[in-house]
Amino acid sequence: MDKSNNFSETDIDISFMREAMSLAKGAEEIDEVPVGALVVKDGVVIARAFNTRETSKCATHHAEVLAIEEACRVLGGWRLIGCTLYVTMEPCAMCAGAIINARIPRVVYGTKDIRFGAFGSLIDLSGVPLNHKPEIVGGVLEDECREMLREYFKKKRS
Repeated sequence: MDKSNNFSETDIDISFMREAMSLAKGAEEIDEVPVGALVVKDGVVIARAFNTRETSKCATHHAEVLAIEEACRVLGGWRLIGCTLYVTMEPCAMCAGAIINARIPRVVYGTKDIRFGAFGSLIDLSGVPLNHKPEIVGGVLEDECREMLREYFKKKRS
């Protein structure tokens, strides 16, 4: 990475995670679990998505899967080489499988998912000897991402 722009990788990750959090708020506005995801290639966002499982009535409509599908359309292929996926919550096994199959080299997530997380919290698919092993960076804006989810479920239960 070119450090001449005075941004550290952490600053860039924080900036893109804030954008993913904005997407998550869009999900919350339509009463979806507030998870947002984006795919970045060469510093440019090429795909954005948020959860739409309830709206679409489709179990696979997690933010990560939808963002991966859009990125594949944009790039014209299924291999997302050179891309980073940013997501506000640790991917589940389905999404981790899609990430691995799409050959995404780097995943940055906000908060852990102790119930379904597949990159270290419940299981770690990045540690399984598969044909692709993405770099996983967790905990970017973790408190803010976790609080957004907590508040959403608190409202749902009240």
